[in-house]
Amino acid sequence: MTPPQLLSIAVITLMMAAFIWGRFRYDLVGACALLLAVAVGVVPFDHAFSGFSDDIVIIVGSALLVSAGVARTGIMEAAIRRFAPNVRQVRMQLLLLVTIVTVLSAFVKNIGALAIMIPIAFQFARRSKVSASVFLMPMAFGSLLGGLMTQIGTSPNIVVSRVRQELTGESFTMFDFTPVGATLAAVGIVFLVFFYWLVPRRERRDGSINEALDIANYVIEAQVMAGSAVLERPVSELLEMAGGEAVVTSILRAKQRRITPLPDAILREGDVLLIEGSHAALDRIVARARLSITGGRDSGEAESPVAVEGVVASGSPLIGWSAESLALFDRFRVNLLAVSRRGERIGERPSAVRLRLGDVVVLQGSPGKLPGVLRDLGVLPLAERLVLLGSLRRGLPPVLILIVAMVATATGALPVSVAFFAAAVAMVIFRVIPSREVYSAMDGPILVMLATLIPVSDSLRTTGASDVLADWLAMVGHGLPGWGALLLILAVAMAVTPFLNNAATVLVVAPIAAGFAQSLGYRPEAFLMAVAIGAGCDFLTPIGHQSNTLVMGPGGYRFSDYPRLGLPLSALVLLVSVPALILVWPLH
Repeated sequence: MTPPQLLSIAVITLMMAAFIWGRFRYDLVGACALLLAVAVGVVPFDHAFSGFSDDIVIIVGSALLVSAGVARTGIMEAAIRRFAPNVRQVRMQLLLLVTIVTVLSAFVKNIGALAIMIPIAFQFARRSKVSASVFLMPMAFGSLLGGLMTQIGTSPNIVVSRVRQELTGESFTMFDFTPVGATLAAVGIVFLVFFYWLVPRRERRDGSINEALDIANYVIEAQVMAGSAVLERPVSELLEMAGGEAVVTSILRAKQRRITPLPDAILREGDVLLIEGSHAALDRIVARARLSITGGRDSGEAESPVAVEGVVASGSPLIGWSAESLALFDRFRVNLLAVSRRGERIGERPSAVRLRLGDVVVLQGSPGKLPGVLRDLGVLPLAERLVLLGSLRRGLPPVLILIVAMVATATGALPVSVAFFAAAVAMVIFRVIPSREVYSAMDGPILVMLATLIPVSDSLRTTGASDVLADWLAMVGHGLPGWGALLLILAVAMAVTPFLNNAATVLVVAPIAAGFAQSLGYRPEAFLMAVAIGAGCDFLTPIGHQSNTLVMGPGGYRFSDYPRLGLPLSALVLLVSVPALILVWPLH
């Protein structure tokens, strides 16, 4: 090996060790690896930042934004109520999620199938009171397995079909991949459902001030309208919509008559409900039950109103006054939507509560005027944390945007990167995602990690280290039986994928595999299929496939978490693939 080749392997080895150690955040590890690769000369200066323009970075960032847009609509809550109203057992929830993602991934881009199901995973997690990390990694792995089933399911299948066309004059067809791919998908789903407990239960930690400002429950006032989903339904059904995370403290009927909110109390049109819970639970219950927040009057502004949490500070003119007595909306054009007081349950309507120092309030108003009003009222915003409570919901546009993007990629009308970037821009244009929330939704650390690692990983190819490793492979494989040679090719493709990306793995390994097969006197089809399977099955790292990267931030995963579930799944794929390939694609 030449010095540049040795240095490239050394940099990647150190990088992997740092990831596994987990002492530093993954974007910092990626940045340091890039600087080291540039310093030792394996990444040229003019290619150091080429990763920031790579399609993978665009795809992951856009998919995160599109997924956040779909999550805001509340349409996933409706889907759960319609198709899986009583699924509460974690294993059954996981079976449903993984199966849907796997099947969808056979026909649309796997990252698109995964993106649309991530909000449902969070809903299931809240319903069953487990961490979303239980669902997200198995779903990502299911999306990879689903891509193995058809020619369009994943890019390695398309590339390997082209390689076969060049070698033999005949390409693989759409469903040539299905017998082996479907077998692996079925076995993989069973494994993921029964061994999900291998996934570490993580909670996303941003390390921000938001963790220290964990606010107690709010009280809001909401009215049952003619079109409410809970009209003439019992209180217990309303509470189910919040997943048990909110309570109705009082029901106000005509002429201010208070009704005890027993579970079997029937809700009538015009009932005013005092509901207590976290802002996330209150947002869900208002959206799903189609209630009207009675404290929210229309200011007539052109901009969509926003709601912000804030603390009543010392010297605030709100102290000792209620929103009602202060005529808050008429004077300041802001609505008081909710109130929280630590250590005390509030039994009054929010508009009637006399505010005290330290009370936490949710104020709604124009995004252009709200900062000034907060200053005038002596309310300190909590780390600018925006809440969805009382915000406008746009259900149809984001779903249509996602469907158009997925159809465009499935039919080949647009590249995946262009389709999802256009979808992300459309989410902002149609105000599905407010412009102030765009960059937080895209998860910057994940994108930086990807962008820095792309040129580092590519140094294996540019220095020729991958060619040297391929030559060693050919030398080792000549003494093996047919099944052993096939297993070796599959294992190598699986091991190389995290560092070359899956399409590049096929381009590098497939010609070697075909020549290797012919030198041993075997037909090349099984070996080419093995390369496609190996390149499509990166279960060991978050960087080999964008689906794995997509769930890393939302799931709160560490780099070292992936092999815990991924290593036994990789071994299972190796064990099942070889006999299945030999059966479907005979070696002789």
